[in-house]
Amino acid sequence: MYMKPKSLNRNFQPLPFIISLAITLAIGFVASIFTRPEIDGWYATLKKPSFNPPNLAFPLAWTVLYILIAIAAYLVWKQRNRSVTYRTTASIYVIQLLLNFSWSIVFFGMHQIFGALVIIGLLWISITFNIRWFGKFSKTAAWLLLPYILWVSFAGLLNLNIYLLNR
Repeated sequence: MYMKPKSLNRNFQPLPFIISLAITLAIGFVASIFTRPEIDGWYATLKKPSFNPPNLAFPLAWTVLYILIAIAAYLVWKQRNRSVTYRTTASIYVIQLLLNFSWSIVFFGMHQIFGALVIIGLLWISITFNIRWFGKFSKTAAWLLLPYILWVSFAGLLNLNIYLLNR
């Protein structure tokens, strides 16, 4: 007797999608609590490279990125199972979210430019792992993280230059 694969995994599931979106946007919102007060304060006093984008670019870019991250996580969640592969994938995802969140606290909240540079390097590595492991469940999810790694690559270069210009 032929059994169809779970159609549940193919149908849109609003509640898990909303939860995924809420988690990523909440991380961005809480991180912004450390960031916003420093934009016109401490951050404004730093020497920045010529390629530093306008301040408005950051919240816009991060909002789009958090939405893409949430969609990617949702697509992987739909394929969840009890395997070691899924548990590893979920762990990598959580680690990169924690690193993402901690960068704002270290850079803006603690004014630790070098510490933030270390974190963004670890974040970049964790995103590469995240892309690879998400790809085991959904190629679309992996591709949705491409803008994220590109932006973090740019942010890492920016962080490095700010460190070099202000040490």
